Amino acid sequence: MLAPETSAYREAMARLGAAVNIVTTGTLDNPVGFTASAVCSVTDTPPTLLVCLNRNSRARTAFYEGGALCVNVLTSSQQDLSNHFASPNSMAERFTAGHWQTLATGAPVLHEAAATFDCQISQIVEVGTHSVMFGVVQGILCHSGAEGLVYFNRRYHSLPYHQG
Repeated sequence: MLAPETSAYREAMARLGAAVNIVTTGTLDNPVGFTASAVCSVTDTPPTLLVCLNRNSRARTAFYEGGALCVNVLTSSQQDLSNHFASPNSMAERFTAGHWQTLATGAPVLHEAAATFDCQISQIVEVGTHSVMFGVVQGILCHSGAEGLVYFNRRYHSLPYHQG
């Protein structure tokens, strides 16, 4: 059996809905961040997640140097912020939007995020075109009632919040 063509794989992956996140490292004085949908839980003991980052990303070096990784899960009202962080803007320009603070690692934390996972990178594995970064969670913030933002079929979609 032949491997699927890249275009067929990408088209099928567009049907795999994913939360939209801004992933950060660095400090409030020297912040680095990018928009990512390739984020998932690995285990809850110890609480660990993974983030995939394209090897050609200009943000990549900072994650190797700093050791901190913060996943900020965006709300349905933060679609513009997602686009802002996915644009060719400089890192300094990206962080002019939103309100930023820090938790345990010192990486920038988006105050308005639906949830934040402040992590220490435990390992980085190179797979194909991407770096897979594993982060052990050091701190968490959650804002109850926030509606979610997902990316599906190359478009943003809102997920309503339902309690209970």
